[in-house]
Amino acid sequence: MIYVDTSVALAQLLAEDRTPPETLWRQPLVSSRLLEYEAWTRIHGRGLTRSHGAALQELLARFAFLELAPPVLARALEPFPGPVRTLDALHLASLEFLRAQGQKPLLATYDERMTAAAKALGFPLFPL
Repeated sequence: MIYVDTSVALAQLLAEDRTPPETLWRQPLVSSRLLEYEAWTRIHGRGLTRSHGAALQELLARFAFLELAPPVLARALEPFPGPVRTLDALHLASLEFLRAQGQKPLLATYDERMTAAAKALGFPLFPL
């Protein structure tokens, strides 16, 4: 199971300089529902709704989503091993929720701060 954060989803959608390998998309994918909100906000903010909206819907359909349920939100309120941004805290709390459920997710991210925090929490990374 691969937990994908927004940086990877947007890199795929927007064909940025770095894009995830095709092998990623053949894996079971999971993310927080937050990914959906972040991606749509970014697409709308860049004025790309008409040109990229359908592709975003197709991309999001590949994911199993974790809702921002009370246990996830409660964990996000607790300290992390280092400074994290609010949305990263929610993603990390989602990862920890999966681990508490007996899952062993790998994290796919391009975000350096997210990488550092995930490593400090003992999460393995998907090689991008």
